[in-house]
Formats: sequence, C-alpha cells, structure tokens
Amino acid sequence: MTVGADRAELRGLACRLAVTAGDLAAAGRHTDLDGAAADAAGGRSALAATTKSSATDVVTRHDRAAEESIVAGLAATRGDDAIVGEEGTDRHGSSGISWYIDPIDGTTNFLYGMPLWSTSVAAADGDGALAGAVYVPATGELFAAARGDGATRNGVPIRASAEDDVALTLVCTGFGYTPERRALQAMRLASIAPRVRDLRRTGSAAIDLCYTAAGFFDAYYEEHLNSWDMAAGELIAREAGCRSGDFAGGPPRPEQLLVAGPHVFDALRELIASTSS
Repeated sequence: MTVGADRAELRGLACRLAVTAGDLAAAGRHTDLDGAAADAAGGRSALAATTKSSATDVVTRHDRAAEESIVAGLAATRGDDAIVGEEGTDRHGSSGISWYIDPIDGTTNFLYGMPLWSTSVAAADGDGALAGAVYVPATGELFAAARGDGATRNGVPIRASAEDDVALTLVCTGFGYTPERRALQAMRLASIAPRVRDLRRTGSAAIDLCYTAAGFFDAYYEEHLNSWDMAAGELIAREAGCRSGDFAGGPPRPEQLLVAGPHVFDALRELIASTSS
C-alpha cells in the first residue's frame, strides 16, 4: 500500500469514526431530554453533567460513550495504533500511528443545547497530524484532510481567507476554564478588539479551526488547549492554506496556537504577541 493510500485510508476512517460517534452523542442527548423539564435548566439537569478541571469544565456520559465508540472502532481496525482521548483513553501502540480523540468538543454548548459542538478525530505520525476529521452533527458539516491532499467540507475543497488587511479580519478565539486564565485572556482581547474588524467565540476549538480553514473566519487563536483539541482542526486549516504557529514565531503547540490566512498571519502574530503579559 502506498503512503498516499495510507493517508486516504486514515482520513476515511477518521470521518467514519467521527460521524458515528457524533451521531451517537446527538441521539443520546435527544433521548435524555425526551420527557425532561421544558425549561433550559431542567434539560441540563437531565444530562447529568459532572466536572473535571474546574467547576466550568463539564463532561457528560455522552462524551464518554462517544469516545468509547471511537476506541472500539479503532480496536477493530487499527489495533496496533496508540490512542489519546480527552476522556481518559491512553493506549500505547507499536505502529507509529497515534490517534487523538475529542468526542465532544464544546461540551458546554452540548449541555446548553447550542448547535456548535463537534467530534474530532485525528491520526498522527512522527511528523505530526497525518489525517483528520471534524464532524458537526447539528449542521451536518464534515471537515476532513490528509497531509498533502488538501482539505474539504462535505467533500468540497475549502480554502483559507485571502484577506490581507488586519483591520478587516474577523478573528475567533476561546477562553480557559479557570477565572485567572480568563481574566488574562480578556485583557488581551480588549487590546486586540479595536484593531480588527470583529471578534467571535463559538466554544469549540475544532469548529473554530475548521471555520478558519473554510474562510468563515480570517483567523483563530487560543491558549492552553490540549492535543486532542487541535490535532484534526489544525491539519485541516493548514491543508486549506492557512499558516499555523505559536505567538513567538515557533511551530503550533497546544499552549499557544494561531491559525490564520497566509496574508495576515505575521501581522496578527505580532499583534497578539504584543498584548501578551
């Protein structure tokens, strides 16, 4: 099997796993809410969310069920691969391929009934992400990419924004789970806001990256992510023509990530760096 065929196979598998798990989570949420209290708070209670790193970092049984679905699919088809999942899966492998799984990226949105949550699945080798998919069940959007093969949205090729004026950029970002981190991030945001067209925050890093890949946003930046948050989406963005890196001119990393259209990347990186504490 050629390397090209390997990439295509991994991309196809990532797509199938993401769609199956995302639809499972969506169906589970619908079942939980069937007959629950009509008010929003009653609906959230029916989902029986618990917390992880902080009181605002929530998880539901559907996060875990979706991850279990993906892990089972990989066990049946790629038993020698490593797996790193948000909900605790940490399986060593011998193939040189590792999978990064975020079963519900945007769990707070999922909890509140907002449509902007996604399932993200990526395969990586020693050189980084090799193939990945991000599925948004509420909108039916499936973003996918393989290294060197470009990126697609529902099978149609996508390209990054060609905007070249920072003052006209629509910039997306996200916030951490602790009050201290959010306070610092809000201070940076206040400095950036007057110097760009506008700002957005969707609540799902994977969606932010894919929407930047598709040119819906001109740029996205965030700090304190995890590997599973960015693995698929960052690859999709790069394959769509975005540039990617940290705030200091280095390679992309979970601690600092900026993805932007190629003509505004440098200027935005300098702007964000200048607002860092």
